Amino acid sequence: MELRSDQWYAGQDRNAYIHRAWMRRGVPDDAFTGRPQIAIANTASDLTPCNAHLTEVAQSVKNGVYEAGGIPLELPVVSLGETNVRPTAMLWRNMAAMATEEMLRANAIDGVVLLGGCDKTIPSLLMAASSVDLPAVVVPGGPMLTGTFQGVPLGCGTDMWRLSEEVRAGTLSQADFVRSESATIRSRGHCNTMGTASTMALVAEALGTVLPGTAGTPAPDSRLLQAAHATGRLAVEMVAADRRPSTFLTTGSFANAIVALAAVGGSTNAVVHLLAIAGRLGIDLTLDDFDRIGSRVPVLVDLQPAGRFLMEDFHRAGGLLAVLREVRDLLDPTALTVTGRPLVESLTDAPVWDAEVIRPRSAPLVAEGGIAVLRGNLAPDGALIKPAAASPHLLRHRGRAVVFDSIEDFQARIDDPDLDVDADSVMVLRGCGPRGYPGMPEVANLPLPKKLLALGVRDMVRVCDGRMSGTAYGTVVLHVAPEAAAGGPLALVRTGDVISLDVGARRLDLEVPEDELAARVPDPATVAAFADPRRGWERLYVDHVQQADTGADLDFLVGSSGSGVIRESH
Repeated sequence: MELRSDQWYAGQDRNAYIHRAWMRRGVPDDAFTGRPQIAIANTASDLTPCNAHLTEVAQSVKNGVYEAGGIPLELPVVSLGETNVRPTAMLWRNMAAMATEEMLRANAIDGVVLLGGCDKTIPSLLMAASSVDLPAVVVPGGPMLTGTFQGVPLGCGTDMWRLSEEVRAGTLSQADFVRSESATIRSRGHCNTMGTASTMALVAEALGTVLPGTAGTPAPDSRLLQAAHATGRLAVEMVAADRRPSTFLTTGSFANAIVALAAVGGSTNAVVHLLAIAGRLGIDLTLDDFDRIGSRVPVLVDLQPAGRFLMEDFHRAGGLLAVLREVRDLLDPTALTVTGRPLVESLTDAPVWDAEVIRPRSAPLVAEGGIAVLRGNLAPDGALIKPAAASPHLLRHRGRAVVFDSIEDFQARIDDPDLDVDADSVMVLRGCGPRGYPGMPEVANLPLPKKLLALGVRDMVRVCDGRMSGTAYGTVVLHVAPEAAAGGPLALVRTGDVISLDVGARRLDLEVPEDELAARVPDPATVAAFADPRRGWERLYVDHVQQADTGADLDFLVGSSGSGVIRESH
């Protein structure tokens, strides 16, 4: 078998000598002859707490690689922790993808196992693998176990948003809110709600990049290590079969991912990540595909934030394969996985063990709950809303805009008792898109005005060019494109303008005459709030980032550039 790593290690010349000698360090003599070199791209970091356990997972992968005759090589890669990284982890998703791609291409490896958990790590790893196009397979780190507070299960993220609003409403004490903090994170692993981390793990499996039956396995569960071991063996097999992302990821793969996203009630963030991954593969995926394929798929998983249960319950109830079996007729039967076999072959023995958690097709949580794509004069290139997380009575709404030019502007005024806002108002936050912030932060699920919370209001229509956490909920229109900082009409909205939302008709409109809108220019305060970095990654990002409707990748990173070996330097 001719291996890519032979370009480094084969032969008797000085260059081969250097490559082997520096890598020898205790490995057997035959480590460089005919044995696939498998990188383990590991996003473990103490500063990414959801991924901290991946070093243990990596050891199980190593065992599997060795067992199958390969040589495992752990490769630490850029890790992004969602909760601590400022200003937003999304600012560095593309950098992490670019750095990982370059390290995979530059090193003597034949295949790679991708270890990710927290929100941006799996997307960045898949973007990198798609661009370098070496045999690649994902091991998701898994969700944490369910914590409880005062006898009630806590969904990390979702219940934090809920409890913080109760404090602001005066119905929960600050002391009890702080006490709940230590109960929220019970174990290793990522968020236990259907947030972005859980969503991307499940979507990655539906896409075909995970050993079927692995995604959603809780992080402390020993079966995750068993799956990691099996994935190590599979990586060696993939090299022998030359099974690269470009050989099994197709339009049908992304269609299956969209169906899965809808059926599990997944995060809107998956849209921007799937668009970016498809862009790296040269697959023509658009916002309209999410609406066409997924918007009328039933939500079958009764899980926070759309429902009641948590990821530990989801795994116990049968997990992703049980969900996909319920919607098998909507899946592309030809789409393959990392095993080389169609995804649908994995669904034969995938029963639902708890019909409260995973609903039957005949009794869905939401009949048509997939992500809806809105268009109109306020979102010419599209915007998203997640109906399953919204209030039904607000899915068709008309109200006066209350406009905020930045997060700082919002924070300064939202609890002002003189703010001219009522329950029918539409709160608008701009300057939070990929270019304007920069990095498109998760701020679209704006906290409600304190004076309205005190009156019992718990949801309002909100419109933003940023994102929201997959753990969040509410009637939130987000990913508005073009963003305000890219010349989008969101920059022209004024407080008092009427905005109409009609999710059924897929419309988001500003009720201002076209000639008046054409004559408007952004307020100087709006423009002053846009990001204007002077140097470094932020400058590069702002100059080259694309809009949300195409995945917010950098324009010069779109498309695959392959695994060609760079020039020899010795």
